[in-house]
Amino acid sequence: MRGGSNMGKGEILADWADGRLGVRRLVREKARRAFPDHWSFLLGEICLYSFVILVVTGVYLTFYFHPSMQEVQYNGSYAPLRGQMMSEAFASTLHISFDVRGGLLIRQAHHWAALVFVASLLAHMMRVFFTGAFRKPREVNWVFGFLLLVLAMFAGLTGYDLPDDLLSGTGLAVVNGTILSIPIVGTYLSMFLFGGEFPGHELVARFNTIHVLIIPALMVGLLTAHLALVLYHGHTQYPGRGRTNSNVVGVPAKVRAVKSAGYFLLVTGAVFVIAAVAQINPVWQYGPYRADQVSAGSQPDWYMGVADGLLRVMPGWEINFWGHTLALDNLIPLTAGVGFFLALGVHPFIESWVTRDGREQNLLDRPRNRPVRTALGVAWLSFYAVALIGAGNDIIAVRLHVAVESVTWAVRIGLFVVPVAAYSVTKRWALGLQRGDREKVLHGRETGIVKRLPDGEFVELHEPLAQEQLHLLTQHDQYRPIDPGTANAAANPGAALRLARILRARLSRSLYGEGAQITKPTAQEYKDQNRPAKEVRLR
Repeated sequence: MRGGSNMGKGEILADWADGRLGVRRLVREKARRAFPDHWSFLLGEICLYSFVILVVTGVYLTFYFHPSMQEVQYNGSYAPLRGQMMSEAFASTLHISFDVRGGLLIRQAHHWAALVFVASLLAHMMRVFFTGAFRKPREVNWVFGFLLLVLAMFAGLTGYDLPDDLLSGTGLAVVNGTILSIPIVGTYLSMFLFGGEFPGHELVARFNTIHVLIIPALMVGLLTAHLALVLYHGHTQYPGRGRTNSNVVGVPAKVRAVKSAGYFLLVTGAVFVIAAVAQINPVWQYGPYRADQVSAGSQPDWYMGVADGLLRVMPGWEINFWGHTLALDNLIPLTAGVGFFLALGVHPFIESWVTRDGREQNLLDRPRNRPVRTALGVAWLSFYAVALIGAGNDIIAVRLHVAVESVTWAVRIGLFVVPVAAYSVTKRWALGLQRGDREKVLHGRETGIVKRLPDGEFVELHEPLAQEQLHLLTQHDQYRPIDPGTANAAANPGAALRLARILRARLSRSLYGEGAQITKPTAQEYKDQNRPAKEVRLR
């Protein structure tokens, strides 16, 4: 502990805290870190900053929101609904929107921040997926991010239903039908969630507890653990000059902190500008929820569109099984939606199992260098997009003056055709980019200089690439497919183990076999082909 009478009040306070908490030593140690500077890393920061906006605006809204379904007579400022009976939750939402100073701005900022949070979180996960940032030692962080995405979607669903308006009630009816379709436990889950038969009398209070306490607490824990692991493992970085698996090239922590503060202000300003000029969820236009009414043209928030779209395009199938009716028109979309997101969550572990690469990976992949992974990611996004279109089949039919059945059938077909087409096109595109990189390494870059030879023939001059560019195009590792014979080499393996080895070999061939990647040039090939200026005949 330092002493002296020349210390200011701030220094005295900092010295007191350091003597008891060791803050200065911790900050000094972390301040020596370097942070990579790339625009795509901003996606993760947008997630954090929009979450902060959600917390701050959410706390403000809880001061005025009454999570009760008890009926009251509305006597507020909004004249068209004055004198009508409605739930206390809906009345308090109107009070926030019309009578609380700045209430509508805060409420809309909260909603827009939720949309930005889920969008940036999904974009951040896609960046991690396409660049392979989930590889060892960051598999746990990937799981944390995946759970954050799921929690964010449920947080949006529970918050969307709190006002108890006609639109949210229509969505809740869909949720209730989906829950009831779950065999054996569906009825019990519905009765527990709604406090009786739908719509019940406890829904808003229970959703408020989930939305305000349970989900935010879990998300704060996951965010804290995620940031702690980022500091512990260090940040990934894109390949480039001087960058290896054992170092980090970037800006100092102090510079990064200043930039992050600026990014936070920019994100906050953008959210509030949008909230000020773009209306969202005008519940007073929908009116209070009534079980005998359905809001026309109802649409969920975009992140729930995949679930709603699958429900809308599913045929009305039902079967009787042991005296019970199975509502397949709800059960199949529910199962498909769960499997859709689980496929994203488990892919890193499948890839790790196939490669068995135990090295720590701190350099990111270029998406073109993993054609199959990139194609799978694009196919996943295309399935999401088609399902999202299905969630707006009625609006599309009205706007384009076509039959809603035509839109529904187009989405049904698209759910099977579009992902396959997206996979094929993306894979071929990545392979083409790899092939182009190989040609650049072996033959150099095109200079655009055309030379005429004495015999009248025209040739184009190529120049060898700089060492930095050569390193970028050849630094990546290429896995080799597992030999089927090696996969079954163990003497008398069990049936399960033999099946697992066969599956692993086939997955390995799909990911890294012939047709799944273009072999990068070897050092000897480069030496044989490279010249100071290579003449290429024009064809």
